[in-house]
Amino acid sequence: MLRKVAGEVVGLLTDGMDHTDPVVSRLFPDIYPDRPDDSAEFRLYTEGELKTGKIDQAGAILAALPDEGAGEVRLDGEAAEAWLRAINDARLAMGTRLDISADTDLSEELERAVIHDPGSSRVFQLSVYAYLGYLQESLLNALPEIK
Repeated sequence: MLRKVAGEVVGLLTDGMDHTDPVVSRLFPDIYPDRPDDSAEFRLYTEGELKTGKIDQAGAILAALPDEGAGEVRLDGEAAEAWLRAINDARLAMGTRLDISADTDLSEELERAVIHDPGSSRVFQLSVYAYLGYLQESLLNALPEIK
């Protein structure tokens, strides 16, 4: 599942990145929302490097995972930080697609989705989103021990 999520982030950023896509807008927000020309100029000088960094971070997940099936993954501090940034990007992307905001109670949202249709793709996507949050929190808690 992590391989799929990281691969989707890479695909989003490499397959003709569409700035009208709300996910792309979330991952690359306007730095000057009230000054579109200044935002465009800032983007001109920074977007390539930011995009490369996001792709590299997702690539760090792909590189660390076993080729097939389950396996153990050990991360040093630098890799753990790359994973955290990549997981954050994946959660931002999924949260945008799932219309999750800071006010959303994920447990309630998942419960409603299960009641409505337990086999729906929304239930699966919300479960993945919740798992990524758990993974992110676990990495944050482990980071002081890793460094």
